[in-house]
Amino acid sequence: MKRTLTPRGAATKRRIVEAAAELIYAKGAERVSLDEVMEATGASRSQLYHYFANKDALVREVIEIQTTRILEANSGHLEHLDSFEALRVWRDALIAANRAGGVRGCPLGSLANELAAHSEEARHQLDQSFAAWGTVIEKGLCRMRERGQIKASANPKAMSVAILAAIQGGILLSKTARDSQPLELALDMALNHLERFAA
Repeated sequence: MKRTLTPRGAATKRRIVEAAAELIYAKGAERVSLDEVMEATGASRSQLYHYFANKDALVREVIEIQTTRILEANSGHLEHLDSFEALRVWRDALIAANRAGGVRGCPLGSLANELAAHSEEARHQLDQSFAAWGTVIEKGLCRMRERGQIKASANPKAMSVAILAAIQGGILLSKTARDSQPLELALDMALNHLERFAA
C-alpha cells in the first residue's frame, strides 16, 4: 500500500523521480547511481530511502512518470484520431518531437532494451506501459472503423501493435543513425499499409 504523502513530501518525491528520469534517459538505469540522484536533487540518503526502498523502486517510479509523459504528449492527437488525415498529422508530430528531442530515442524503449531481460518486474511494467499506449491508438482506429474510414474487417488491435512497433523500431534506428529518416520511413510504410484497409 502506498504511503500518503504531505504536499511537500509529494513535491520532494516528484523532484527526485524527475531528476532520476532525466539521468536514466541520458545514461541508462544501470549507469546511474543513487549518489548521482542525490547530487542532482540535493536530497539526503535518508530522504531517498524514505520514498524509495531501493533503486529498483525508484526505477519503477521512473517508468511510471515516463509512461505518463508519453501518453500526455500524444493525447492531443490520439484522442481525436478518427481519420487518415489525423493519422498523418500525428505522424508529423511524432517526427517533429523526435527531432526536437535530439533524436535521443524513446525513454520507454530505452528502458525496455536495458531492463526487460534482467528484471521481470520492470519488463512487466514496461509491457503494461506499451499496452496502454497501444490501447489509445487502438481506440482511435476503432473510431475510424465506426465512421467507415476503414473496412469492417480491419483489426484495430493488430494495427495498433504494428504502428507502435514501427514507432519503436523507427526511433531506435533514428537514434543510432542520429537522423530522423528511419522513423519517417517506418511510419510512412506503416500508414501506407493501413491505407490498404481504407473503406
